[in-house]
Amino acid sequence: MKLDILAFGAHPDDVEIGCGATIAKSIANGLKVGIIDLTRGELGSRGTPEIRAKEAADAAGILGVSIRENLGFADGFFSNDKAHQMRVIEILRKYQPRIVLCNAIDDRHLDHPKGGELVSNACFLSGLKRIETTADGVMQEAWRPKQVYHYIQWKNIEPDFVVDVSDYIVTKIAAVHAYKSQLYNPNSKEPETPITTQNFFDSIKYRAQDLGRLVGVDCAEGFTVERYVAINQLDDLF
Repeated sequence: MKLDILAFGAHPDDVEIGCGATIAKSIANGLKVGIIDLTRGELGSRGTPEIRAKEAADAAGILGVSIRENLGFADGFFSNDKAHQMRVIEILRKYQPRIVLCNAIDDRHLDHPKGGELVSNACFLSGLKRIETTADGVMQEAWRPKQVYHYIQWKNIEPDFVVDVSDYIVTKIAAVHAYKSQLYNPNSKEPETPITTQNFFDSIKYRAQDLGRLVGVDCAEGFTVERYVAINQLDDLF
């Protein structure tokens, strides 16, 4: 299956929190979108890998993505090295996305910038035909996405561009809320973490509202770029 957009996250829930509304909007506009989780989030203070896998499947259903896979890298300990890059290259060549979304360039959790850099490096290497990969015994074609965008997570990174997601923030919040083991739950007896507070859950909407305020819409999601984004003419912007 060839996808228009492939979104990568170091952990299940990264993609939903970072760019869930953009994904929902893209799907509503007829694009095919997939999600790849690099790890199972097994070092998380709450829940289990099995619980998080079920939550990830539920969230994927809410967003309506075409595929979701987990690469099973070691949570906290995966590296941006050849072995991990080759696995990501195989996925890129399998789905041939035009656009890749990946973790923030800087963040509180060390896996986030590491995951973003790993995926970005793999996107470049995937276009080199002398790097050979196979799938089901068949040689894969070289493939390089046209664009790599990084979503914003814990830190308030200044975006290079924002997407108007006013009509899709409700879908995003529903997808994020699928991760009941990880987010605010006043009845939970598990340890508290930075993302289990009421403030963090509320921030999913108020941060989108603040970005939206700055560009004259109700809600927006921000992204950073690795190279210039080109437009055909000035009125492509609103």
